Amino acid sequence: MSESKSVSLVLSSGGARGLAHVGVIEELEHRGYKIAEIAGCSAGALVGGMYAAGKLEEFKDWICHLDRVDVFSLMDFTFSSRGFIKGEKVYTALKKVVKDCQIEDFQIPFSCNAVDYKSGKEVIFRSGSLYAAIRASGSIPTVFQPAKMHKLELIDGGVLNPVPISLLNNPMERTIVVVGLNGPDSELIIPPKKDAEGHRFISLPGWLKEYRTKMKQYFPEQEKVEKSTSLSSINLMTRSFDLLQDRFCSLLIEKYPVDIKIRVARNQAGTLEFHRAAELVEIGREKAKLALDKWEDGL
Repeated sequence: MSESKSVSLVLSSGGARGLAHVGVIEELEHRGYKIAEIAGCSAGALVGGMYAAGKLEEFKDWICHLDRVDVFSLMDFTFSSRGFIKGEKVYTALKKVVKDCQIEDFQIPFSCNAVDYKSGKEVIFRSGSLYAAIRASGSIPTVFQPAKMHKLELIDGGVLNPVPISLLNNPMERTIVVVGLNGPDSELIIPPKKDAEGHRFISLPGWLKEYRTKMKQYFPEQEKVEKSTSLSSINLMTRSFDLLQDRFCSLLIEKYPVDIKIRVARNQAGTLEFHRAAELVEIGREKAKLALDKWEDGL
C-alpha cells in the first residue's frame, strides 16, 4: 500500500453530528485507505473507539435503528445541577451490543481525551477500558454528569481540545485526515426536513412535545438563532460559546499540516439528535467524497 493510502484519522467533538464520522470511515475504507491511527474527542472518541475495536458495523446497526423515543428512553434524566443526564443508561444498553474491551489490545492505535475540570488539565486515554474512556470524553458540561475516575471528575475533552491532532503519535509520518463537526452554515449539504411554516418537521407524541418545550433551552434550533432579532441570555451564551469553539477548532487545524479536511456544519444537527443517525452517516459519506475527490485530484 502506498504511503498516501495510509492515514491518521482525527475525529472531532460535536454531539450527534459525530455519527457523520461513521460515513467518513466507510468512505475511506471504500477507497482503499488504511486507517493506521485514530485520535478522537467526545463523539469522535465513541465512533473512533468502536472502529478501532473492530465493532463499527455493530454500533452503526444499533444506533441507526433507534428512533427519537428510543433515544429519549436511553437518557437517564436527573435533577442534578451538574448535568441533567446521568449518562449511564445508554452505555449499559450499548454494552449489550459491543462488550467492553481494553484500548491497548486494539490493532489500530487509538487515543481520546477528557478534561479534569478541577485542575483544568487534559487527560489522555491510550489504554484501559474503552467505555471508561469514551464516557469521560463525551461528558458534555451541564448535559451529562462528569465521569468519576479514581479521584478525578472528568468532562468533555472538547472543552480544551475539540480537534485532538496533538494526540497522534507520529503526525508527520502519514497523511492526516481531520473531520470537524463545527463548520459554518455554508457547509450544509442536506437541508433538514421542514413543515409548511419552515420549521423542522418532527412527529412526536403529546407528552414528549410537552417535555421538549420545557427542555428547549438544551435543544436550540439554529434556524431561530438566525431569524431572531434578539436572543435570550441562555441562547446568547450558547451562541457565544459556539463561535468561540469554532474559532478554536480552526486555529487547532491551522497549527498542524493537515492534508485532508472534512467539515460538517454545526447547524446540520443538534447535539442530542441521535435519532437522525442514518441521515448523519450519509452526510459524513458525502462530505468525505467531496474532500477526498479534491485531495486525489491534486495528487
